[in-house]
Amino acid sequence: MAKKILIPGDLISETPLKMKETIVQDGKTYATVMGVYDDVKKSFLPLESLWFPGRSDIVIGIVESARLNSYGVDLNSLYKGIVISKYEETKFNIGDVIEATVRELDETNTVVLQYPKLLSGGKIIDVRASKIPRLIGKDNTMIKELVEGTHSMVKVGMNGRVWIKGGDINLATEAIIKIQQEAHTSGLTNRVKTMFQQANASKGKGKVEEEVEQ
Repeated sequence: MAKKILIPGDLISETPLKMKETIVQDGKTYATVMGVYDDVKKSFLPLESLWFPGRSDIVIGIVESARLNSYGVDLNSLYKGIVISKYEETKFNIGDVIEATVRELDETNTVVLQYPKLLSGGKIIDVRASKIPRLIGKDNTMIKELVEGTHSMVKVGMNGRVWIKGGDINLATEAIIKIQQEAHTSGLTNRVKTMFQQANASKGKGKVEEEVEQ
């Protein structure tokens, strides 16, 4: 069996393997979260995982507090974010959605953010952090399909948030949910592409019928 579902503590390999969400003990590799192990590709895809801030990670946050010299930012995680406002020209308000880059995780386990940009309007979708790499895809293939298939502007945060604006937001939302649910399956990119083709063909047919009726 090429693929198998593992739970925390299950043995992945009798040899040490360097993979995310795994641990090596006594020369053997074990899963630390539930996931799917592909014995052919020697890869482990976590089905559930928490986001751990990494330097230069792009994140999407919501401003939740404004102080004299800083903004507190909700990052949809165990970690709180902070923007040092004295270094920024743009002023933010509580409730604003921003895209920012992780500068560091400080000694208080607060994520220090830099280069914040306001994302006005649009819609936010929360996605499991473990599914974000699949949503982006190898060489950005999946995110390109999402943008081209829906004509929406899409920003993806490594902290498990996706911001969508314009285009067919409902179709984009449906596709993101599908990607999250089927991230562990093969052929997903082609299925998503087909989904967009069918949806756009249906819209075109509906438009023609409406013009005929008029």
